[in-house]
Amino acid sequence: MPTYTDMTRCDGCGECVDICPSDIMHIDPVYRRSYNIEPNFCWECYSCVKACPQHAIDVRGYADFAPLGHKVRVLREEEKGIISWKIRFRDGREKAFTFPIRTTPWGSIRPPSDYEAPAANSLGSQLLAHEPDALKVGALPSLPSFHKQTGAMP
Repeated sequence: MPTYTDMTRCDGCGECVDICPSDIMHIDPVYRRSYNIEPNFCWECYSCVKACPQHAIDVRGYADFAPLGHKVRVLREEEKGIISWKIRFRDGREKAFTFPIRTTPWGSIRPPSDYEAPAANSLGSQLLAHEPDALKVGALPSLPSFHKQTGAMP
């Protein structure tokens, strides 16, 4: 469900532009309102929806999610720490979904500079840097390598 901006609510603050990981939220230079320059490239992470202080960014629903004629409204309630989607169908039915905005307090995530550089032999591993320690789990499952499954030489 790609995002779009309700121009009557947007004040051009740029929060959505700053947080968009695919750099598709822009501020129109004439009207000073945000807009999604390429909805097809939207990652659907909804970071812009969560960051918008004016509740100006909504999502377009897909037909398999909500049939044509529906309306999807996103509400960010910072004081409650939640974000919710309400879908109103043509026949008047409504469905609501509520999720936490964040699962960790702002500023609690350590920056990459706080971690040691990964070892050179880490490039051959299936794990990402600092896994499983940074995830606070004992061990991660891994698949056997291809040559062990087939008997082929590496």
